[in-house]
This record gives sequence, C-alpha cells and structure tokens, in this order.
Amino acid sequence: MNWYKPLLVIFSLLSAATLTAPSTLALNPENTLYMELKDGRVVIRMHPELAPRHCIRIKELVRQGFYDGLNFHRVIDGFMVQGGDPKGDGTGGSGQNIPQEFETFGSGISHTRGIVSMARAADPNSADSQFFIMLGDAPHLDNKYTIWGEVVEGMELVDNIKKGDRARNGAVDDPDKIIRMRVAADVDE
Repeated sequence: MNWYKPLLVIFSLLSAATLTAPSTLALNPENTLYMELKDGRVVIRMHPELAPRHCIRIKELVRQGFYDGLNFHRVIDGFMVQGGDPKGDGTGGSGQNIPQEFETFGSGISHTRGIVSMARAADPNSADSQFFIMLGDAPHLDNKYTIWGEVVEGMELVDNIKKGDRARNGAVDDPDKIIRMRVAADVDE
C-alpha cells in the first residue's frame, strides 16, 4: 500500500493553488495599470481570470484617458477609496454597464486591504466606470462586488488620499484626484 500517494496529491494541489493565486502571479504589462497620484505611482495588477469583461472595459477607459483628472469622491478611513465618476459625486459613469462577474467566475479572493473592486448601484449588473480600493478588510462585500485587481505597489500612497466625512458616507470636500492612469504596456520607461 502506498500510504504517501494521497499526501502527494494533497501537496500537489496545495502547491498548484499557491502558484496560481493572484497575488503570486508575475506582472503582465497588458494587465498592469499605473495610477499616478499627487504623491506618486500606484501599481495595480488586473485579474482578467476573475473579471475578464471588467478588465477589458477598464483598459478601454484607461486608454481613452477617461480616468485622468477624476476625483476620489468617496473615501472612508479604514474602509475604502472610491473614484472613477466623471460627475465627481457618485452618480456618473461612462454610460456602459458591465454585468457582474463575481457569480460567473467566483474569485475565491476576499475584499481585503489593497483589493480593487467595482462600485455599483443596487443592481449587481450596474457597474460602469467607478471602482474602489480597499483600505481595510471587508468580507461582507465578498460575492456582491466584482473584484478585478489588487494594488501591488504604492498602497501607502492610497492611504494618503484625502479622507471624507463619515457622517456624509465618505463624501470628500476638495478631493484628491487621479492625475493619470495608463496601461503599463503603453508606457515607455
């Protein structure tokens, strides 16, 4: 009897899961975003394996310069930073909704610090251009919002984004802005 074979199978599965976990994947320039803030560059690794439609649409918007100059209109200390609204008040978008992908692909990733996810209205299929970056852990958001990326460099810069008023659901007076966003594959450095 080969008592060690079940252990080898378990070890192989654990190793494969570890090697393919999104946080351990090498950066692919086509699926990496550079977000310039007042204090420097934030690097976001996109996860098209979790949210292919969201990643395609975000890259389209980035390449159009859509996010350049937009406010972080809602920032709740210890929770999240939200931006991507051309109106700057949480009511705008690009005009193209993206169907949710948290049920379709199931990420197995929780809304923890540094995760980038799509904002939406009450309808799960109403995500458009607005996104949020987690400042803390919020597992209650799991399987309700589509995760499409994670901050891999510059989280301390995200922490420096001007915070909003908790009494006004994080609304920010004179908010910080996204200076510029680019797909890494389009940047010569």
